[in-house]
Amino acid sequence: MTGFGSAEAGVLGGRLRVDIRTVNHRYFNPQLKLPIELSGIEGELRERLRQMLERGHVAVTARWVEAPTHDAGAVTVDLDRARQVVAAAKELKKKLKLKGDVDLAFVARQPDVMAAANGGPATAESAVTWTDVKPIVEQAARDVLVMREREGGALATELTARLDALERGGATIEQRAPERLTAEHERLKRNVAELAGGVQVDPQRLALEVALLADRVDITEELVRFRTHLAACRQALASGDAVGKQLGFLAQEVLREVNTMGSKANDATITQTVIAMKGELEKFREQLENLE
Repeated sequence: MTGFGSAEAGVLGGRLRVDIRTVNHRYFNPQLKLPIELSGIEGELRERLRQMLERGHVAVTARWVEAPTHDAGAVTVDLDRARQVVAAAKELKKKLKLKGDVDLAFVARQPDVMAAANGGPATAESAVTWTDVKPIVEQAARDVLVMREREGGALATELTARLDALERGGATIEQRAPERLTAEHERLKRNVAELAGGVQVDPQRLALEVALLADRVDITEELVRFRTHLAACRQALASGDAVGKQLGFLAQEVLREVNTMGSKANDATITQTVIAMKGELEKFREQLENLE
């Protein structure tokens, strides 16, 4: 989810530049730094970014490369009102023991501190519109998406390699399972013979115990679900959609099946294979943090 995009264009006779940087984050987490002229379109900007980027920590900086020349009327400043605002804010900070400083941006946003000569507030609502800024924001976001897609391609290759390793581990377990079951049968027969001490054992009873053992250690269902989950992971990676959350869920299900196979194993080869598979799964899940 790492990316950078930048775009600029003329707005209100000036030139506005928008930079967007994104890094990994589980959810959509925007952080906007906008000039006061754009404060009125912040909500629309957030929503458009949410539609285009979906996940990640998204830092947006907008600045005037060339100052706007649009004249919305002379601006007047009410210094008395500004002093009252500053004094009230400082008193509030002191009494409530709040953190933060009273700066120019805070004071300028307060009602009646700055006003146009025609009596209206000197804010972005009467000047810059979302229509003016939307093409710039969308172009910067598209640049981010291009960079994300390049990174996503590399991540998909890495994740596919992890899936290949998991699939090889599953094949090793599947190949070993019948041998392990035969060994368990033989071990049970030896143990029964030793415990019986030469006494004749009911063959039917022994066959029943062997059948029960086979049922307890059988991992056929786990292997089927394991392969199904891996196939779903591959399908998701090939879809080209935002699949980070889906793959996170599938990785949990794969881990569940691997753990179950390990608990039923009672076999050194299978146990070692399961440990290696869990290591691959951990690497797989770590990389998902970088995937949208």
